[in-house]
Formats: sequence, structure tokens, C-alpha cells
Amino acid sequence: MLRFGCMFILACSGWAQTITFDSAKAGSVAPDWTVAMTHEGGPPKWEVVNDPSAPSKPNVFAQVSTDKTSGRFPLAIYEKAVLLNGTVTVRFKTISGERDQAAGLVWRYKDPDNYYIVRANALEDNVVLYKVEGGKRISLAPKGTPSRTYGVRHKVPKTAWCALTVSFDGPRFEVFFDGTKIMEVEDATFTTAGKSGLWTKADSVTYFDDFRIEKKD
Repeated sequence: MLRFGCMFILACSGWAQTITFDSAKAGSVAPDWTVAMTHEGGPPKWEVVNDPSAPSKPNVFAQVSTDKTSGRFPLAIYEKAVLLNGTVTVRFKTISGERDQAAGLVWRYKDPDNYYIVRANALEDNVVLYKVEGGKRISLAPKGTPSRTYGVRHKVPKTAWCALTVSFDGPRFEVFFDGTKIMEVEDATFTTAGKSGLWTKADSVTYFDDFRIEKKD
């Protein structure tokens, strides 16, 4: 079943939904999305933007505010799906940022102070998975590494479209970058279903497209 701006695929094992933002009005928040923020700083600004380079043309969903507060995490949460287990993927392109150039995926989101997030950073060239619990962001070490290991080193090209994916099943999380698995993490802090969405940090101006949710029964 097709709708403008979205594609739904139904199967006996679950369902999948891809959001392209192409029917949304430029300059506005995408329909069915809620803007939020973790920690302090100026308010986030999420809006639909026209981008000729978009993987699915013509629109993308962008975080465009440039507040440099380091502990500021703008969120955009999709309101139409609640998942316990599944896979979330997005294509992203970092545009600018002096303090950070980050793009992240959120899952099992309860509120702005409680959720999981995996983010790629084009200034640091790494990918890190965190839990945000009670408003505190804590990095989770990949399996097979020392407990204080900070994510994985991985090239994150600037101003280029990339794909970030997280698959979550119970306490097990697998992270993929451009389709290649780069780490696995285990954590049992949040064990009930929650919403999914997008994340940036500080002054990151980041474009997102083709946000896809796949639910696992």
C-alpha cells in the first residue's frame, strides 16, 4: 500500500514503514513527528528542507539550529510507531557544525530523558551507542571490548549521504554503517516498547532522509 511520502510493507512476520518526507511542506516540522530536546541550551529547529541530492527527492528532514551548547541534544520523535524489537535505519548527511557534526537514531524512547541512541560523528570519525537514563548519557562498550571502550572508530564522511542502522532484539543491539555491521552491544536498562526517532548534538546541522522502521513480532 502506497501513500505520498511514505511506503508501507506488510508481512506475516511484522511490518515495515519508510518515511521519505517528500509530501511534507518545506519549512515545517514533518507530519507525525514531535520535536524535543535533552539537557540545556537553545531550542532545536527541525524542518523539512528541499535538497536536490536527497536519496529520495525532493525533501529531507533537517535539524538546522546552530546553538553550540555541548550538552544539547535535539530530538525528533516519530509518533506513529511503538516498537519493542525491530530495526530502524536512516540516511543522513552532515552539513556543518564547529563543535559537533553528528547524526543519531533513537529507539525505545520513553521521554527526553530516557532512551537508547546510536550516533555517528563526522568530526570524531566514530560511532557510539549510548543509553540516556534519567537525563544522563552513558556510553555502552561494544561486546568483546573493555568496559570503558568508547564505541568504534569508523570513517564518517562529511557532507555525504551515509546510512546508519540499529537492530534491537531484547538486550542485544547490532549497529550497521552503510550496510556493514560495525558493532554489537548488550544492555537491559529499557526492556519495554518505545518510540523511535532522530538525534543530533550541539550545533550539528544534519539532513535525514528515508527513515525506515521494521517491526519484529
